[in-house]
Amino acid sequence: MYVMVDIEADGPIPGDYSMISFGAVVVEPSLRTTFYGKLRPISEQWVPDALAVSGFTRDETLAFDDPKSVMTTFAAWLKQHVPKRPMFIADNNGFDWSFVNWYFHHFVGANPFGHSSTNLGSLYKGLVKDVTKSFKHLRKTAHTHNPVDDALGNAEALLAMRDMGLKLP
Repeated sequence: MYVMVDIEADGPIPGDYSMISFGAVVVEPSLRTTFYGKLRPISEQWVPDALAVSGFTRDETLAFDDPKSVMTTFAAWLKQHVPKRPMFIADNNGFDWSFVNWYFHHFVGANPFGHSSTNLGSLYKGLVKDVTKSFKHLRKTAHTHNPVDDALGNAEALLAMRDMGLKLP
C-alpha cells in the first residue's frame, strides 16, 4: 500500500540539517488516515531560507517533539494502518525519502519503507508519455507547505492517475 509523504527541512541534507516536520497519508479513496510530526532540530546548522518555507521560526522548531519519539510513533502508525510493507511515494522522493530514511535508521534502527521509493512526477510523465508534463494540476488540496496538506494533494493526484488508467496495488 502506498503512503504519500511530504517533509519540510531546514537545510538540504539529513544529518547536517534537520527534518522539522512531515506529513503522511495512506493512499486509499477516503484519504482520512494521516500522520503529522513536528521534530526538534538535531543540528545547530540551518538555512534561514529553507526554514522559512515551512512557516516556522527557529525558536518554534526548538520546542518541537523529540525526533526519536516522533519516528517511533510514525513506525507504529505505519504498522497499524498498512497491513504489508508500506511503499514510500512523494513528489520529490529523492529529497523526502533521504530525510525519512536517515531519521528512521538513526532513531529507530530500521526504515519500514525499505530501501526504495517512488517519484509521483515520474509516474505521471510515464502515464501521459511526456517527460515535460506535470501532475500538479491533479491536486485538489492547495500546496501550502504544511506537509499534511501537501501529502494529501499529492495523494489526490495519485488517485486521479489511477482513474486515468494507472494500476495501483
